[in-house]
Amino acid sequence: MENQKTSSTQIMLNYGLILGFVSIILSVANFAFGDIYRPHWSIQVVTAVISIALMVMGIKKFKEGNGGLLSLGQALKIGLGISLISGLVSLVYLFVFTNYIEPEFYTNMAAVQEQIIMEKNPNMSDEQIEMSVGMMKKMMGFGATSIYVMVISLFFGFIVSLISGLIMKKSEE
Repeated sequence: MENQKTSSTQIMLNYGLILGFVSIILSVANFAFGDIYRPHWSIQVVTAVISIALMVMGIKKFKEGNGGLLSLGQALKIGLGISLISGLVSLVYLFVFTNYIEPEFYTNMAAVQEQIIMEKNPNMSDEQIEMSVGMMKKMMGFGATSIYVMVISLFFGFIVSLISGLIMKKSEE
């Protein structure tokens, strides 16, 4: 039993760190190409595909190391562990990025979002735009972004590991 726990922890750590660093590489590439405030949808698709692949690989590796047996609970644990570690690595990068690399990130993002609001809603009054931007600014910042990143990461990890676990589960007969 102790061997299983060590094995699952190691798999979560390895695949979570890999996924976290891949996310950082994609973010740095996005920043280098100048698309940080309006990223192309393909970046999100590539990130999702890589995330799914790494979580499924981690769950599969655990199953192989566990004699071909896998419960749904174990799959959820592995997938959520990978997501948690990946999310934490991403938050460390986000902290460094928004404080040292691009300290005006949230200010610039607010300006871009205001422009998007005005483009999509040309009939909004100045007062309505100001209210929308004010509410949006309250939701910006490292704290709010951290919560958002972790919730999305864990929710996505839950969905992927639930589906993977249902497909790959196998118990002793």
